Amino acid sequence: MDTIRLNSRGPDVALVQSVLNRLGFNAGTVDGIFGQRTQNGVIRFQRSAGLTPDGVVGPRTWAALEPYIMGYRTHLIRQGDTFFSLARRYNTSISAIETANPELNPNALQIGQRVIIPSRDPVVLTNIPYTSQTLKRNIEGLTKRYPFLRTGVIGRSANGQQIPYLIFGEGSIKVGYNASHHANEWITTPVLMKFTEQMCRAYSLGVSLGGSDVRQLWQRTTFVIVPMVNPDGVDLVTGEYAPGSREYNAAPALNTNLPFPDGWKANILGTDLNLNYPAGWEEAKRIKYEQGFTRPGPRDFVGTSPLSAPESRAMALFTEQQDFRLILAYHTQGEIIFWKYLNYQPENSLEIARQFSEVSGYTVEETPYSSGFAGYKDWFIQTWNRPGYTIECGRGVNPLPIEQFNEIYRDNLGILLLGGELAE
Repeated sequence: MDTIRLNSRGPDVALVQSVLNRLGFNAGTVDGIFGQRTQNGVIRFQRSAGLTPDGVVGPRTWAALEPYIMGYRTHLIRQGDTFFSLARRYNTSISAIETANPELNPNALQIGQRVIIPSRDPVVLTNIPYTSQTLKRNIEGLTKRYPFLRTGVIGRSANGQQIPYLIFGEGSIKVGYNASHHANEWITTPVLMKFTEQMCRAYSLGVSLGGSDVRQLWQRTTFVIVPMVNPDGVDLVTGEYAPGSREYNAAPALNTNLPFPDGWKANILGTDLNLNYPAGWEEAKRIKYEQGFTRPGPRDFVGTSPLSAPESRAMALFTEQQDFRLILAYHTQGEIIFWKYLNYQPENSLEIARQFSEVSGYTVEETPYSSGFAGYKDWFIQTWNRPGYTIECGRGVNPLPIEQFNEIYRDNLGILLLGGELAE
């Protein structure tokens, strides 16, 4: 991570502010602006950690913050250590240590053995801009705490970033959830990541989530999560690509009247990923060209051909390998559930959409014709004739403020659980 100090700005500053506030060091509002209150919070943390209190977050301060960012630390067993004493020393629970270290026998610990010590706090922060780097850190933290959580990569973005996936559950029925096809809809990524963390925690503890028996659902269903389809675009909108950087300057804004980068939906090369699937792509091209979207830009350019973008191509290939019985594609905004493509009407798809509506308060609608082609949901329904849904979260202007997160998550937890319960 880069060194940050007074007057620095960006998602790293927001991360430090959030972590310091959680630890009680009062770094001020989580706004990504390194002001005097943030500097004072850093100084207080540095003193508590035995560091030089200069108010600058450099390599040593980042290293001291790392266990709180990642949600775990590593401990080498010493004479007399037990899981009980480690839990007391690090203010965590014995069950969390046992879950993170299934290969260790707590009654036969050996000096020098490496032990993962999870913190009590959640890994997934939901009050900061959620960048691709945040996602990578969260995936590492979660897989350390919950070794049964499986992860991999579906492919790479236009800028060469890995596009990760997560899998949990052991059932024969497989469901696929994805988020952030659109860059300025990045708030959907922490929705799926918090759901993943809460499911893993509930499973490990044997408790329910949102009224659902998680261990029973775990045996029925396998959840496959692609939390950030468009990492380059997300990094542009959230500020991970700083103004003046090569990536920032390369984005083809093309003198549109949209705010930059907040108006950016596309991948970093200017293809709208949710208009790049082979489901009426030619009709989508006709419509968007008539609207003036004829070349790469912030939104609504359909690409040069179906699956011309590496991100949509990776999603299509991955989906073809999975045999999903139901998919949810997360977008913002409008609090709407889109369930249909043309005249395809998979069995029980409308009934499932109505149940999603009941638990969320969202409205069930058919996609407007001008937006009804070449999307991921459209392609899935066309190809497999199985239930597929676009969930439009929240209300307002994209990117939705992170302050909406708690409401969005509350409204969607029931949908996320029902997707695994109702898929057949």
